Amino acid sequence: MRLRSRPPGPRRPRGPRPLAALALVTAVVTVAGCAGGASGGPGDPGGAGGSGAGDPYFPKAGNGGYDVSHYALDLAYDPAAHHLTGTATITARATEDLTALNLDLEGLDVERVTVDGRTARRRHTGQELTVRPARGLDRGRTFRVVVRYSGAPATVTDPDGSEEGWLRTADGAVALGQPTGSMAWFPGNHHPSDKATYTVTATVPKGLRAVSNGEPAGERTRGDRTAFTWRTTEPMASYLAVLAVGRYETGRTTTRGGLPVHTAVDPRQAAASRAVLARLPEAVEWAQDRFGPYPFSSAGAIVERPGDAGYALETQNRPVFAGAPSTPLLVHELAHQWYGNSVTPKTWRDMWLNEGFATYAEWLWREDHGDGTAQETFDALYAGTYFPDAAANEAVWSFPPARPPGAAHISGVPVYQRGAMVLHMIRRTVGDGAFRALLRGWAAEYRHGNADTADFTAYVERSAPDEDFEALWSDWLYGEGKPARPPEP
Repeated sequence: MRLRSRPPGPRRPRGPRPLAALALVTAVVTVAGCAGGASGGPGDPGGAGGSGAGDPYFPKAGNGGYDVSHYALDLAYDPAAHHLTGTATITARATEDLTALNLDLEGLDVERVTVDGRTARRRHTGQELTVRPARGLDRGRTFRVVVRYSGAPATVTDPDGSEEGWLRTADGAVALGQPTGSMAWFPGNHHPSDKATYTVTATVPKGLRAVSNGEPAGERTRGDRTAFTWRTTEPMASYLAVLAVGRYETGRTTTRGGLPVHTAVDPRQAAASRAVLARLPEAVEWAQDRFGPYPFSSAGAIVERPGDAGYALETQNRPVFAGAPSTPLLVHELAHQWYGNSVTPKTWRDMWLNEGFATYAEWLWREDHGDGTAQETFDALYAGTYFPDAAANEAVWSFPPARPPGAAHISGVPVYQRGAMVLHMIRRTVGDGAFRALLRGWAAEYRHGNADTADFTAYVERSAPDEDFEALWSDWLYGEGKPARPPEP
């Protein structure tokens, strides 16, 4: 997830959002777009969709009663005035009979809401925007909500003290969403289990650029304003949506297989970023060999200044970096395109499925490029010599990766490092060939979907039916404290 830029090798945690292996994680929700209020019969909708999706750490995140298929966001931002205006057109399907539904939107003023072209009543309290259509929505019906809003978009602070949402920069802004920050710039069902496609048009002062997910779909200048349109055609969780506004040096290349690679780099970071970004096509091709076909229509990166965000984030198609990334950090965020962005957790509690895999991808990259084996990394972590800081080495065992104790801990060291150790234990159990197939098979099995830890353990057991994983799950995935040293491979 969120990683502070750092050099390769052992990392020193600092502050609430640790370095590479200790990046920040957040909490999650349970069932995709479900949970909701009472239902009436067909033709007599009688329920209000739930104002949360049942997240054990973020109970207000997400909403129930509907499933979003597409967001069309028409935005205009003036950095000098720090003012955002927006029209969000949300296409969704009712998953129960509804007389009302909730959207997540924090800190902005709502001017008008319509449902299927008719004005709807609304109430906006905190992050909950409750919409009452003029007529109820029957279960299974597709409907369209249009929200017009404006104001000064806010920064959201997480329980661990990290910041996301709308982050102002020296020449514009960068909007980041993990775990709940997307509600600071557009209304929606902001939970990982409700994925949708996106069209984002952002109008900014002439001379600036607006970069988002997916593919560029148009650029138009009128007077002193330029509108940039981006289109994401693969499903995306809202926490992976990005909007970056500023002065960028942009580039486009392709991998040997023809995959477009789009980059946008702050001019002050261009020289420092050039060498590592030149390796991005190579890294994509390496990851495809390891993890299977690339799951999206393009790859890339956005590089901001170090102080603009303070961490890297795996936003879909093109991760955001705070300053020029190292190669292992680039590999980590690239691996998330498979593990986290395509295969997305059902709950934030399952965040180790994102971070354990991305961390292990770093181990594999180093192993494949002659910079130490994964077993050596595992041994150093177990011995407590991996980090230069004794407290960081001890923190590896502070809680089991599949059971973070709370919202302020789900970005902790165990989610990253011990999560990767779980994968290495699986590799030792099944062998290199079967493990390679497992990495690719897991990414294919839940491509563009959602999965939780139970799905993963069941998949592993199906993939290696002759092996006994009970001790591995109980000791390494769910067990408290430091497991007994495994026998030498």
